[in-house]
Amino acid sequence: MDPKATYDSMHELQILDVREPFEWKMGHIEGSLHIPLREIPNRLDEIRGDRSLVAVCRSGSRSAEVTRFLRDRGFAIENLDGGLKAWSRHGLPVVSRSGRAGRVV
Repeated sequence: MDPKATYDSMHELQILDVREPFEWKMGHIEGSLHIPLREIPNRLDEIRGDRSLVAVCRSGSRSAEVTRFLRDRGFAIENLDGGLKAWSRHGLPVVSRSGRAGRVV
């Protein structure tokens, strides 16, 4: 899913950030659900099924893997095209764990 289209639809979506904790701490999409890739199979009950999901990682590779995994389990999910790197290139907001402006690492 295109970063700008994702941003414009944020109120309808759940963003699932699958990056490592240190990456999320430095910068993430505000309101995103953070579950690192390796933890997804054991934390499926935390993922809401009442809204469409958009998976995100740094560049789109890990989130593409999660997208396939969750689709196979019946979730409505898209991958964020280009990951947070593309999100940031579009000038879209990223926050740190403290709520201040963040950065993509």
